[in-house]
Amino acid sequence: MSQKTALVLGATGMVGTELVKLISARKYYQTINLLTRRPINLPDQTINQQVIDFDQLEKYADLFQVQDVYICLGTTIKAAKTKEAFRTVDYEYVVKAAKLAKRGNMEKLLIITAAGADPRSRVFYSRVKGEVEETLKSMGLPSLHIFRPSLLLGDRKEFRLGEAMMGKASNFLARIMIGPLQPYRPIHAATVAAAMFKTAQTTQQGTHVYSSKDVERLGSS
Repeated sequence: MSQKTALVLGATGMVGTELVKLISARKYYQTINLLTRRPINLPDQTINQQVIDFDQLEKYADLFQVQDVYICLGTTIKAAKTKEAFRTVDYEYVVKAAKLAKRGNMEKLLIITAAGADPRSRVFYSRVKGEVEETLKSMGLPSLHIFRPSLLLGDRKEFRLGEAMMGKASNFLARIMIGPLQPYRPIHAATVAAAMFKTAQTTQQGTHVYSSKDVERLGSS
């Protein structure tokens, strides 16, 4: 086990769950801080779990004094109920966390956004994802890694009809979505988690953006 430390936001989500399982099993970090809305049963002595109110994130600034910060936060308009509530989770909480991480002298920030993220998009979801990317890029973080997966497959607590249908057709889609269509084919949450963890073990500085195709390659190698 190395002497490195990490923090994970969004550990109860689909990718976050896979990420925590992976980094816990690999014993790469001496300490893993988790900030969650609800408790998770994790019998791992390296994990320091804190159930918090994300509106009071500043109260937990000391937990951001780690080397690697993973941000897997995300919701949907359906779950959030309003566009304002969606933006609070996918933009406000993320930016606040990044500021705390920078203040805590983190080495790397690794975040999931989405394929099609674009601050000029007419699609609200894609626009917010693009806006948070642009804000993070402007913050002068020492090492920023942005992962843009396509449609996520895996065990999601919140049922989404589109993703359920895609999950059933994933093997077929993997065969036909090749060439220019490859960046848009569904990707498993475990693959995204593996790509994030593999990237965290590098010494790359600056800003790096990974398409869904890049994520699939990194997470499968």
